Amino acid sequence: MASILVIEDDAETAREIADELRVHGHAVHAEADGQNGLERALREPFDAITLDRMLPGLDGLAVVARLRDAGIVTPVLMISALGDVDARIDGLRAGGDDYLIKPFAPDEMAMRVEVLLRRRRQLETAAAMLRGGPVEMDLIRREVRVDGDPVRLLHMEFRLLEFLMRNAGEIVTRQIIFERVWGYYFDPGANLINVHIARLRKKIDRPGHASLIATVKGEGYRFDAG
Repeated sequence: MASILVIEDDAETAREIADELRVHGHAVHAEADGQNGLERALREPFDAITLDRMLPGLDGLAVVARLRDAGIVTPVLMISALGDVDARIDGLRAGGDDYLIKPFAPDEMAMRVEVLLRRRRQLETAAAMLRGGPVEMDLIRREVRVDGDPVRLLHMEFRLLEFLMRNAGEIVTRQIIFERVWGYYFDPGANLINVHIARLRKKIDRPGHASLIATVKGEGYRFDAG
């Protein structure tokens, strides 16, 4: 049984989410506004969070961004009536792990939560450290060091680097990156990957050395430990 925090201001939607999650055997706790939801998520440990984007007081983007800034890595399923590509990108960029558009089928919502919980369990049972060349990733503390010096990564930068390092020496295509890192099974037509790769290179590459993240023209990217 997982402990799940539901942050949703619409009482009917909150009840629908809670009822479905309880059917799946989970313990559900609810907050009706962003500020109280944020404070509770910072104060209590949860296995997953469902988070409405349009909340009174403090919206969902601000809530998830503050959680990530505080080092809280609890999986977050963002739920919103804003369903265009830009809105979904904003939600994931802020730190959400998945994005569900209203209106939604309760069983699909519950399945998405199950996927997030499964990913969390897999992470907890995976090796706690990844090492490649000068880079060390502590997957439990969510810390990155290059030549022993700490490097601050944003949430999606961390996920992208982790994926590349887990597949070190292998070419990974843009589509695979979209699927495994962002959870997109389509190309959103945005410059997401290029921007994040550029940011990672600036943060982890050493002056005078070849980039640790190689671009393989026409194919994708490859992490080279050197």
